[in-house]
Amino acid sequence: MMKKGLAWLGMALLLLSLPARAVVILQYHHVSNSTPASTSVTPAQFQTQMTYLSEQGFNVISLETALTAIRAKQALPAKSVAITFDDGYQSIAANAHPILRQHGFPYTVFVNVAPIEQGYRNIMGWETLRQLSRQGATIANHSYQHDHLIRQQAGEDDLAWQQRIRTDIERTETAITEQIGHHLKALAYPYGEYNPALQNLLEQLGFAGIGQHSGAAGPYSNLTAIPRFPVAGPYADLNTLKVKLHSLNMPVVALDGAGSELIERRQPSLTVTLTGTDVRKRALMCYVQGQGAKAPQWLDDNTFSIQADLPLPAGRSRYNCTAPSLSQSGYYWFSQPWVQANSDGSWPQE
Repeated sequence: MMKKGLAWLGMALLLLSLPARAVVILQYHHVSNSTPASTSVTPAQFQTQMTYLSEQGFNVISLETALTAIRAKQALPAKSVAITFDDGYQSIAANAHPILRQHGFPYTVFVNVAPIEQGYRNIMGWETLRQLSRQGATIANHSYQHDHLIRQQAGEDDLAWQQRIRTDIERTETAITEQIGHHLKALAYPYGEYNPALQNLLEQLGFAGIGQHSGAAGPYSNLTAIPRFPVAGPYADLNTLKVKLHSLNMPVVALDGAGSELIERRQPSLTVTLTGTDVRKRALMCYVQGQGAKAPQWLDDNTFSIQADLPLPAGRSRYNCTAPSLSQSGYYWFSQPWVQANSDGSWPQE
């Protein structure tokens, strides 16, 4: 009887510890009333969101702390959140930083070096970034000039592409290190686009790769495909955001078909293998962007496949899969991003 009790206690503790290993990473761009709604939250919305994190006891940690734990598969405190901004807009310093400092929250700004060097009016300069750094911000790599990194140039072979992108990443990291002193070795993919070749390059360089696909990050995350929840436009609503803040790291142990750049795969089939006993697997549901809900096909007790009914459009899209936890409130969340060219090999205009 004693052994059964100890076994039950051990399993209960394991189940309760799983969510505590995850971190929800938030992605912002503008914090402003006058910038495009699709990439913005208003200062009032941002204040409300940060106040919610503070009042509800969320553990806001630096991205460096989160990545260190993910690398080592170490536990994080329950309700851990990391805050990130892409592109380094002036509105971060003007509107977001005072609010973050008020709450004592660390955060990361991913910057492109070329707009800084060229003195773009709406982009923070090095002196502003140094000031933010002294007051709790981490400055990190978003590539040199926000190119679509996965795209090869005309006449460029794989080796030439790899050398060009390696130089871009290293040049940016060197500038940040010299100007700020940080060396986080984390790249936020421009546009959230990556492919196996870019992931392999980051592995060679010892970098983490940060995407724009949704989900909680944790021990089951691929270090070169770290998810974040974008917060802007319709995704800035606090009620929607609350659900995401309580999301859990889907325990994915194997993926087949996850090469995110689609080449001759207009309806990609993705096979996902899970582990553990806390996912309510039969309630798992997937969503194909632009096509709605799609029930997965279970191949065995732990493995399912998902495939779009219709061809995915050129550009960026994704599959999202969620499932409730058996032990507590909150949804396990997994997202697979896709990117593909037009049928003639050209890319959609942006």
